[in-house]
Amino acid sequence: MENVKIEVRDAIAIITIDRPKVLNALNAQTVAEIGEAFEQVRNDDAVRAVILTGGGEKAFVAGADINELATMNPITGKETAERGQRVFTAIERFPKPVIAAVNGFALGGGCELALACHIRIASDKAQLGLPEVTLGIIPGYGGTQRMARLLGKGKALELICTGDRIPADEAERIGLVNKVVPADQLMAAAEEMARKMASRGPLAIRAAIEAVMIGSDMPQDAGLVLEATLFGLLASTSDMKEGMGTFLEKRQAKFTGK
Repeated sequence: MENVKIEVRDAIAIITIDRPKVLNALNAQTVAEIGEAFEQVRNDDAVRAVILTGGGEKAFVAGADINELATMNPITGKETAERGQRVFTAIERFPKPVIAAVNGFALGGGCELALACHIRIASDKAQLGLPEVTLGIIPGYGGTQRMARLLGKGKALELICTGDRIPADEAERIGLVNKVVPADQLMAAAEEMARKMASRGPLAIRAAIEAVMIGSDMPQDAGLVLEATLFGLLASTSDMKEGMGTFLEKRQAKFTGK
């Protein structure tokens, strides 16, 4: 791939969007390569957690490629949004934990990409926002939906309709990011969390992601049925027996994902 790199170490895949000269802007090729990278990692049983970040020191992803967006017509605009939504939804529903290490600007499509990840850890130099209305458009890769679900309609509409960007500490205060760390500690913090998640039962992690991401879009009664079903299914796994056994025997668990 030309614009996306994958590095795997210690059961963690680090996916880097690597177009630093244009602040990692999302053109169609880059969006497609992000989807390809996650598909590769999905099929790698050695990988149990993913960190997504941006190349260079300035940006996670500073937005979509305006040169491409400026040529849209109603048909190609809808198709562009749908392609991005498919890739970002696949990240949101990815069966392994996905941590966004937000190392700089996460604006427009970059903020939408971070929202699609399960966890967001930001550098203290990061800035986040959805400035699409300043270009006469709205977020098209799921930003209107994910931000409203995460922050509530009022705060989401404030950020979307002003187009304001906010610093990392404000993003943490309102719940847009989970944690803010000094810039030089960002990847270490992301890797520490990824290692912790990778050490847990992978089938349990997969079920937890499904319960939260799918269940949160259901009425609570239906979500409780989903939770109970997944809870019951895990009782048939070797990982459950290993986890329970290690607790009783006071030893370190060795999960196999079976």
